[in-house]
Amino acid sequence: MEAQKSVDQRLKEAVALIISKGYQLDSAAFTFLKSLAQNQETREVVENTLKRVASLSEAPIFITREMLGEVAESLRVEAEKTPVPVIESVAETFRPMAKEMEADIEVIEDPTNTVRSTGDIDDFRKYFRDRYARIGHILKQRLDARDAVSINAALDVPLNSPVKTLGIVTDIRERKNVILIQIEDYEGAVTILVPPSVEKMVYEKAQRIFLDQVICVQGKRGSEDLIIATDFINPDIPEKTVRTAKSTVYAALISDLHVGSNKFLEDSFNRFIRWLSGREGNSRQREVAGSVKYIVICGDIVDGIGVYPDQEKELMITDVYEQYEKAAKIIQNIPDYIEVVIIPGNHDATRQALPQPAIPRKYSEPIYEARRIRMLGDPARVRLHGVEFLLYHGRSLDDVIGTIPEVTYRNLDKSVSSAMRYLLKVRHLAPIYGKKTPIAPEPRDFLVIDTPPDVFHAGHVHVAGYEMYRGTLIVNSGTWQGQTEYQKKMSLEPTPGIVPIVDLSTLQVVPVNFMA
Repeated sequence: MEAQKSVDQRLKEAVALIISKGYQLDSAAFTFLKSLAQNQETREVVENTLKRVASLSEAPIFITREMLGEVAESLRVEAEKTPVPVIESVAETFRPMAKEMEADIEVIEDPTNTVRSTGDIDDFRKYFRDRYARIGHILKQRLDARDAVSINAALDVPLNSPVKTLGIVTDIRERKNVILIQIEDYEGAVTILVPPSVEKMVYEKAQRIFLDQVICVQGKRGSEDLIIATDFINPDIPEKTVRTAKSTVYAALISDLHVGSNKFLEDSFNRFIRWLSGREGNSRQREVAGSVKYIVICGDIVDGIGVYPDQEKELMITDVYEQYEKAAKIIQNIPDYIEVVIIPGNHDATRQALPQPAIPRKYSEPIYEARRIRMLGDPARVRLHGVEFLLYHGRSLDDVIGTIPEVTYRNLDKSVSSAMRYLLKVRHLAPIYGKKTPIAPEPRDFLVIDTPPDVFHAGHVHVAGYEMYRGTLIVNSGTWQGQTEYQKKMSLEPTPGIVPIVDLSTLQVVPVNFMA
């Protein structure tokens, strides 16, 4: 009850401050503030929003969700610029609370024993029909998309009549400030015209639409088989109450060890393990370490063989079996009371197409034997102390980075969580079929995000970042590998050795830097 009181108090103070300045809140802004108040202080966001509004030439009547969201995001980016404190050495007695705590872990979904695609034509048909049906159903739950009709029905309305339809994107072309998008459903197809005269916000939405994405289009009936767009509606995740654990318990989120690479930062990773064991850190850091009950590793345990051009020049261990043996020797030093969950990445020895089954025992036997491990596939869903995690290595982030104008490898330190946010917006972990991300045409599309998770954890791009989006904590856990020559060519600057430690009772993130 005390935590709830503080949330209510923060919300009341924020609303009172807005009203005292003569503004009103629209319903979406109030919902956003309510979500924000459950996880952090709202006063700074409101005060900065009011300062921005006061500087406008024409003062608005309402404070909108967009205004608050922009300020919250800018404050988050600014906070991330603050150097993460490096741990300090210590020699005091260590009594970890997590050792006395019972693990509460439940595997909700794991594709390991269900993947079975043969790759024939019928598999592809079933795969895309399943994607369309499930994301279409999500869209139909939205109040602003419930009246969407089939494509054929949309083409039957009179010219210039308003219309709303949904379909899967099969083609996108942009030329001379005109965007043409082809969509289709079970029975029909239509071309969506996005003219240069459309609102800037709508044009920008069109620029961020992915191939193979399921989208709702609002527009008016044009000539022939054409709809002129006036807006696009993503399935998106709804605003939800932040769900937390009932007791103070932490999860350490890591990924991309790349054991076997000569860029693997073994000293830093061993420092992380010493910290978990209470042998390093100041009193606050050791308190956090003692409450870590879970470690979740989102793929790329080893560097593998032949994964990227000229990789062999940067390998310290050139046999994948020996890479897993080395990884096992490191992982076995994690305190035995900590639960470890591992999913594979594209460098691991399992099938490359998504969804991936767990790393097979025949390759990683030493890890299975080193300690108690939960090996799951990619993606997977688990519940830790009542908090639901969506675990995904993040292979498709390469495709997202190449599609969204504002996200590049050069600015990933500021936009990695934004790239992950777009996957939540389209409710799919790998919306683009056939680019850099191999996807197996399973009869069921395991990559659809049916239920918004409490925590969305990924890796792959080697840059740490996090943000709260509509009640879901987005975390990319960075890497334990230094910059490779391949990454230099891509202008990708990794942020290694920074571990996001998540307090499951608040979903607050405590980043800890293990770089010496």
